[in-house]
This record gives sequence, structure tokens and C-alpha cells, in this order.
Amino acid sequence: MAALSLSPQLASDVQLFLAFDYGEKRTGVASGNRLTLSATPLGTIAAQGDAKWQQIGRYIADWQPQALVIGVPRHPDGQPHQNTVAAQRFGRQLSGRFNLPVFETDERYTTTEALTLGAKDADAAAACIILEQFLRSLTP
Repeated sequence: MAALSLSPQLASDVQLFLAFDYGEKRTGVASGNRLTLSATPLGTIAAQGDAKWQQIGRYIADWQPQALVIGVPRHPDGQPHQNTVAAQRFGRQLSGRFNLPVFETDERYTTTEALTLGAKDADAAAACIILEQFLRSLTP
């Protein structure tokens, strides 16, 4: 099983990423790369159960990421809550199902930022913001 990591330190040859803004009802998806430190929103998965995992599998097959990034929500003071645990469980499931490294990043206020920027698909735009935050955090 691939590792689930809080640290953004990874080999320099890992360049391509998919990010997920996990939610119980919808999960936003974005792709990005380390070279440009930018991401592009891809869409939102509104399916549940096996259908959700099939759609995630298609994104992974199509984009061939070398690692995955998940946004982990927390209270404003940084303390975990119920959705923190759910997002981390989602990350472990991603790691186990797709055998790719999964990295966590703070997702506080990303949906609010996406909506403020006028995003038509706030979940995918939030995934994009999550991924760009992660990419900027990488050590050169």
C-alpha cells in the first residue's frame, strides 16, 4: 500500500498530481503539475459507493498522476472535526485502492475562496486551490 503523508517532501521526479476536495455528497477533482505549480479543475463527482470509485479510477487512468492530494478540513483554530476524520479515511482508501502516494493539505476556506472567485463548479475549483497550495508548499 502506498504511504499517506502529511509532509510535502517527495522525490523531485514526482511531477503530476490529482487533487480531491472530498465531500460526503460531492468530490471536486483537479489536476496539476510541479513544473508550473498550477492546477486545472476537472469536474465534480456526485456519485456514491462503487460508482464514485469507478469515476475516480477513470480520472486516474486518464491523467496518470504520480501522486494524489486531498484537502483535509479543520476548525478555524486547526483542530480536527468529524469531516477531518472522513477526509482522512478517504485518503487511506485512495492509497489502498490505487497504490499511489496520498498527501494531505489544509483545505480551510477553499470552497469559500472558489465561490468568491466566481467558480461555476465550486468543488472542482476548491480542488484546484487545494492542489496549488500543496504545489507551492513543496521544497525545491
